[in-house]
Amino acid sequence: MIKGSCNCGGIKFELTAPPSMMATCHCTRCRKAGTSTSVFVKEDTFRWIEGEELVSEYHPLPPYTYTRKFCKRCGTSLGEPGAGEFFPLNAQCLNDDPQTRNQHHEFVAEKPDWYEICDNAKQFLIHPLEDE
Repeated sequence: MIKGSCNCGGIKFELTAPPSMMATCHCTRCRKAGTSTSVFVKEDTFRWIEGEELVSEYHPLPPYTYTRKFCKRCGTSLGEPGAGEFFPLNAQCLNDDPQTRNQHHEFVAEKPDWYEICDNAKQFLIHPLEDE
């Protein structure tokens, strides 16, 4: 069992299985939302424990489509729980080891100059499916 929560502890959740992967997105949208490093979770392994009523949503303007979720009390970005069969979850919200490590960096072309990538994970200038 992998447990997670928001900063104030009002929202708590658990994963019944490890995430399928971890990745870091350097696009402006992910960086500003505070969810650059995400784990990818299978929907049927995710369960709210408490505080689901504290979850608020941000609906982006086109061309973006993913609804971001966050704690309306402390502002912690949760990622995109419930966005489909697999969804990105903010890795920073996990209280336990996700049992996976960063596999790639995407949108490296949008990375700020001051940020240095310090691991050996594969790098993609844009999205991995478009950059190959």
